Amino acid sequence: MIGTDTISRVIGQDVLDSSGQKIGSASEVYLDDETGQPEWVTVRTGMFGTKESFVPIRDADLTNDGVRVPISKDKVKDAPKIDTDGHLSPQEEQELYRYYGMGSGTETSQTMTTGMESTTGMESTTGMATTGMTDTDARGTVGHDTSGPTTDDAMTRSEERLSVGTRQQEVGRARLRKYVVSENVTETVPVTREEVRLEREPITDANVGSAMDGPAISEEEHEVVLHAETPVVAKEAVPVERVRLDKDTVTEEAQVNETLRKEEIEMEGDADRDRRI
Repeated sequence: MIGTDTISRVIGQDVLDSSGQKIGSASEVYLDDETGQPEWVTVRTGMFGTKESFVPIRDADLTNDGVRVPISKDKVKDAPKIDTDGHLSPQEEQELYRYYGMGSGTETSQTMTTGMESTTGMESTTGMATTGMTDTDARGTVGHDTSGPTTDDAMTRSEERLSVGTRQQEVGRARLRKYVVSENVTETVPVTREEVRLEREPITDANVGSAMDGPAISEEEHEVVLHAETPVVAKEAVPVERVRLDKDTVTEEAQVNETLRKEEIEMEGDADRDRRI
């Protein structure tokens, strides 16, 4: 069970559901006005902890793994959306009680009119709770709480720390597309052809016999067939290369600018003794 003495150990811890599944991180603890006991914890959920939901810690346990609550993660996910402005009104508190199927707390908290005040433990602006409106420590210092819930004799100063992560998202696509283009190709190829050449030879003893073969005077025809080469074109498709898409991972630096809050504590008293710590 979590008490006021362990609040500082709750802040920033992982909040686990009844099955051990992480719900988120503990942000603020809300104390009951009447009992001063922890009643609710706000849990940061979603991407980079951008959402906060109220979870009851009346029956929660603080373990080495974090804060274990008897509530399922899905139940917390659908919890009523209530602003974490440092105070719960009675209406907001009753809405949470009804949603989680809980009683309305102690009898005094059922009749309270001021709702509940929050303390952030490590980030408290009002300090830790005491059992009364005035208190005397072991050294005899008397203090009076004027900020709402009762606190002890010290304030805790806290500040926000920046936690930056990354997430992957689609920024574009690349694809391969094959299409056909045509181009003119000119090549030179040698071709041959036959031409007629007229040859004359005188009558000699060697060819007189062929010359005297036939009538002395007559009409005659002699024919020669001419040949010529013409270019012949044939086309075939042949593979020339393989093309595929691949990805390279490139790492570069990205700057993140964010405004962080921190608490300052001032000591008020005599003018010559006022100072900031």
